[in-house]
Amino acid sequence: MKIPRPDAKMLDDLARVAGGAVNVFSGLQEQISSDIRSRVEEMATRLDLVPRDELDQAKGVIEKLRQDLRALEARVDALDHKGPAKKPAAPTAGKAKAKVPGRKPSPKKTSKKKK
Repeated sequence: MKIPRPDAKMLDDLARVAGGAVNVFSGLQEQISSDIRSRVEEMATRLDLVPRDELDQAKGVIEKLRQDLRALEARVDALDHKGPAKKPAAPTAGKAKAKVPGRKPSPKKTSKKKK
């Protein structure tokens, strides 16, 4: 039994169909990759995620604030151990009312005792 030899035209057609299939699958791969990327970005936006560089920048700011806080706490502790340099003046016994220009002073109330 003789096996027929495929002719060149048939092989060309088969190669063209295979090449077309490769192109279709390549385009499909790009489309799937693009869809996945957009969905991940959408999910990150919904979850309110931040980019890595913004996170690193915020970490740097927080670390600087921590250092400043430690320095301020040390200064407060040093001032607390020194004690107050001068006590504030004692309040006066009677309160003086401020006079408002153009206003009549209110009459003093007197209490009357009933017999």
